[in-house]
Amino acid sequence: MFEILVAEDNKNSAKLMKIILTHAGYKVHLAENGKQALEMLDKTHIDLIVLDVMMPEIDGFTFTRTIRDSGNNTPIIMVTAKYQSVDKREGFLAGADDYMVKPIDDEEFLLRIRALLRRSKIISEQQLKIGDVVFDYNSLSVIKNNERFILPQKEFYLIYTLLSSPEKVFTRLQLMDSIWGMDSESTDVTVNVHINRLRKRFEGWDEFKIVAIRGIGYMAVINDEKTKN
Repeated sequence: MFEILVAEDNKNSAKLMKIILTHAGYKVHLAENGKQALEMLDKTHIDLIVLDVMMPEIDGFTFTRTIRDSGNNTPIIMVTAKYQSVDKREGFLAGADDYMVKPIDDEEFLLRIRALLRRSKIISEQQLKIGDVVFDYNSLSVIKNNERFILPQKEFYLIYTLLSSPEKVFTRLQLMDSIWGMDSESTDVTVNVHINRLRKRFEGWDEFKIVAIRGIGYMAVINDEKTKN
């Protein structure tokens, strides 16, 4: 059972999220402020953190920076009333993995949590399996039918990112920031070039494909019929 820490100073909001998560099969721990949440992380295994931003003692941005600086990579989803783009940007720059604005939709909330937990599992195992295809993060290699070949670093990170969140649309800017870095002088044309190389490299592979979303970016689609065990 996954264990989730909800750090939320509003008792009604905390209670509601605990009900939603408990009904979905998660074990929930509650913290009323950032300081209490930090103390709980020291003594309890937590798989994911649901975090309010405007909390007493330690706010959500400071909390996130603190645990990231300590090397803690537990997935964090910020759930807050702060809806401005600058607030979202600060949240992601602090180290949050996702950001939702209150009031939340119950179904979307659970879907985002499942996606984060799935990605976290992939990262911890350092491998991504799509049917008979294995992407090994440590060696930047792809294995199929006992044959292994190594991809160029950026190409590997790009395909790994897309396949880790199938059917999620990534903008070119998101991919640039994630793989090349926010300070890179490369342009979004670089993403297009690497995508075209990946398409040629995996042409004829039935397990997955990369789809262009016109004017936005790209997403990976997995062929469920070819990946059933």
